[in-house]
Amino acid sequence: MVQKAKILLVDDRPENLLALEAILSALDQTLVRASSGEEALKALLTDDFAVILLDVQMPGMDGFETAAHIKRRERTRDIPIIFLTAINHGPHHTFRGYAAGAVDYISKPFDPWVLRAKVSVFVELYMKNCQLREQAALLRLQLEGSGHTGAQQEKEPAGLLAELSARLAAVEEQAEALSKQLDDESADAAAVATAAHLERKLTGLRRALDALEPGTGGASAVLPS
Repeated sequence: MVQKAKILLVDDRPENLLALEAILSALDQTLVRASSGEEALKALLTDDFAVILLDVQMPGMDGFETAAHIKRRERTRDIPIIFLTAINHGPHHTFRGYAAGAVDYISKPFDPWVLRAKVSVFVELYMKNCQLREQAALLRLQLEGSGHTGAQQEKEPAGLLAELSARLAAVEEQAEALSKQLDDESADAAAVATAAHLERKLTGLRRALDALEPGTGGASAVLPS
């Protein structure tokens, strides 16, 4: 069973949270509510999220301050943030949003289809990264658990290596399709950059897997983090 990605929705108005849930329910992912910046930061302490939808105008800790806290934490600094705002103060206001670490800045009322499409891209990237980490973890376990003699090391991992290669090929195919989709849709630069980073990690994992083939000195392979 594929684990669902979590999407964090941050807004102090319950009706706005309800509207976001209605728009994003079609993605069939786990939607988590937070009614303040403080509540959002608390949720981020224990759970991993694919993307954060963050309202700018909130009492107390506003969206800019919340984003600054998120980007200062090593655990959460790479989570994409999409700012949502009901007002537009011009280029300076938008620049402040991007300076705070947002990958996108959307003014209300927004097009539900556009918002859903943008969120779905980051969910897909998150899922691909999760798959990549799982493959790397399996490879590390195999390296740590395999025998120390050459003959035994060549015999035992063969089946697992073939299975890992097949799984990695599936992830590579999906990542390539996603990259083509981003190019076709002239997607946000941040999404394109994230996809490119994922492809580089996949290339590194493929090289590490190839290095584990018998006769290639597999024990010295370096796996991507």
